[in-house]
Amino acid sequence: MSIRHRASPRSVAVSTAVCALTALATTACSALGDAGPAVPSPSGEAARVCRSLHDALPGKVAGQERGETDPASDYTAVWGDPAIELRCGVARPAKLTPGNEEYNPTAEAAEVNGVSWLMEKRDGGYRFTTTDRVAHVELTVPDDYAPEVGALADMAAAVKRTVPKRER
Repeated sequence: MSIRHRASPRSVAVSTAVCALTALATTACSALGDAGPAVPSPSGEAARVCRSLHDALPGKVAGQERGETDPASDYTAVWGDPAIELRCGVARPAKLTPGNEEYNPTAEAAEVNGVSWLMEKRDGGYRFTTTDRVAHVELTVPDDYAPEVGALADMAAAVKRTVPKRER
């Protein structure tokens, strides 16, 4: 004899809610844990040049050894602890996007060894994003590694060699 159980609409709703909360909690926990930087999802030329950059990245940045990211990705890299984090193929920063409420054409920028970077102070460090490349490369540098330009100098050769300038 087989017994067939029919779920009531209420039990289906409760089950769905429990599954959704479990998924949300798992995502939140991994986002707050020791996971690496959030992985961007570039496409086309940006994805291609980001993979090339990943292969050309230096073994050391600001005197820190390169580590492993979790999850492993051709679009992210880390050095040291606390981690200097690289993400390639990120969206164009709002400060560089005309029409965006954060747009600021006079935002602070620095050119280090031929690579132009937008500088943004964040809690605990700086975020630098390339300004004139076919793929935006973001480097987050904790305050522990001041002066931050050392990390940019270490990154410049790989960026110049693999991420072409955007044609104007």
